[in-house]
Amino acid sequence: MPELPEVETTRRGVAPHVVGQCIMESVIREPRLRRLIPPQLNDLVAGQTVKNVERRGKYLLFAVGSGHLLIHLGMSGSLRLTSPNVAPGRHDHVDWLLSSGHILRFRDPRRFGMVAWVEGDPAAHPLLAHLGPEPLGPDFTPEYLHLRARNKTVAVKTLVMDSRVVVGVGNIYANEALFASGIHPLRRAGKVSAVRYALLVEAIKTVLSRAIEQGGTTLRDFVGGDGKPGYFSQSLNVYGRGGESCVSCGGGLKEVRLGQRTTVYCPLCQR
Repeated sequence: MPELPEVETTRRGVAPHVVGQCIMESVIREPRLRRLIPPQLNDLVAGQTVKNVERRGKYLLFAVGSGHLLIHLGMSGSLRLTSPNVAPGRHDHVDWLLSSGHILRFRDPRRFGMVAWVEGDPAAHPLLAHLGPEPLGPDFTPEYLHLRARNKTVAVKTLVMDSRVVVGVGNIYANEALFASGIHPLRRAGKVSAVRYALLVEAIKTVLSRAIEQGGTTLRDFVGGDGKPGYFSQSLNVYGRGGESCVSCGGGLKEVRLGQRTTVYCPLCQR
């Protein structure tokens, strides 16, 4: 599933091509995604200018006219700029024809993505209202995370993957940040010291920033807004490397399941 860096890479890729452009028409070929696409979508956005493209967690927000297009890429979705001369494929479910003559095309083979319309303040939308702070924002501090962890018996990896605590720290980046900070992923969140939470917050910010710089992680279905895959997978230290040697100590990396997600760590370097 595309995680925060992949979504941010997509935002940065498409924003320069759509901001300031007028949406001439929306073409919906398949409305049955995770949620049904509003049938009146074209009436809402046609003739309106895209004023901004923002990201909240893994959601993209296109400010259009008096509302917002709320887009989630799901497990296999992507947004690409293309020419009207390129015929849509089987999984190309929505096109937005722009005044530049280009098309912003939403592709989603598994149809777990979402395209919705939001009136008013998007932060109050039920899908966004419960979200915690952005991990790269000023509100995500060691003090904040240590406070949220107080008396928690869940694993620290589970804590940082909880979108109510902090958004966008998905499985890949949780594994990598915990390794970088030397924290055992199964340790109880309430038993991690404030000093170590400072290391973890810094590691989360560093790992996510590096992933964004490198274009996101290469997953089977993910491509950025320019159609190119990400390359952060070249820099993964633990994720996907269970049973291999630790890059720090040379010991064997252990792989377990936590909350139905793959968790890889070094028993020697992480405690």
